[in-house]
Amino acid sequence: MFPRRLRSPPRFLLVLLSACPLALPAQASTSSSLHDRIVRIAAQAHGRVGVSCALPGKALNCGLDPSELLPMMSVYKLPIAVAVLHAVETGRLSLSQTLHFVPSQLIAPTGYSPLRDQHPHGAVDMTVQELLRRSIVDSDNVASDVLLRAIGGPSSAEQYMGSLVLYGIHIRDYEGDVDRNVKLQYRNDAEPHSLVALLLRLAGHSPLTPPHTQLLLGWMTASPTGDRRLGALLPPGTVVADKTGTSGQNRSTVNATNDAGLITLPDGRRLAVAVLIADSSAPYAVRQQVIAEIARAIYNAAVR
Repeated sequence: MFPRRLRSPPRFLLVLLSACPLALPAQASTSSSLHDRIVRIAAQAHGRVGVSCALPGKALNCGLDPSELLPMMSVYKLPIAVAVLHAVETGRLSLSQTLHFVPSQLIAPTGYSPLRDQHPHGAVDMTVQELLRRSIVDSDNVASDVLLRAIGGPSSAEQYMGSLVLYGIHIRDYEGDVDRNVKLQYRNDAEPHSLVALLLRLAGHSPLTPPHTQLLLGWMTASPTGDRRLGALLPPGTVVADKTGTSGQNRSTVNATNDAGLITLPDGRRLAVAVLIADSSAPYAVRQQVIAEIARAIYNAAVR
């Protein structure tokens, strides 16, 4: 019902060379070729690029600095949403429960929030389910902050990620604070391979119930924010459930241009992919193209 895309984390093949050292096995050659292609594509960003992917049952040498901590920006709304749905399942919240946000919780005009634009004076009640939908589908900053406060703040969400053994995902600040202080953008950071690990959990042994997992993946699939990123160069109709993140530009380089998601392959398997670009001096269109080309290279290797 909701179309989208997937990827797989870094796995290096141990190649045993024969008497002729240049005669590499076909699988090793393909794996090396994928990694080299990703390196060449990433160079176009003129910044720091972290890539990770994973496809159960297939080794893909797609890792490019997969353990480097890079700013998530709105990608962090995905782990927050997982933490909120966990709070629903443990009875701390309910999807039909309404949350009230006051004017003091509104973010700066420079921050992205259709919710703030619709209710510039705050004082609105909205259900947890609608706030989640807006946070993931629209990437609404106010909706995300209201939900984050409801579960106890950034430390609560980060602790839940730790309980899932996802220690490379750090949630430290509200969107409203980040909007007011650009330096904070680097504090909500993640390792690409940790984001891929979270995606794989959602695709397989999810920490959430099947209905809540499908609700979340459905929102990710319905979001248009990644249409020119992970899914842009994939075959028409490919299903991609992703969450993007983008910073503004306040200097000669851009802090973050990201996408992380699940790509459904023709045989139904889900490929998890995360591409995070930091400190890039390339134009916006080039940064998006880099993500799209990396996704296509990994997709082609996965279906080969």
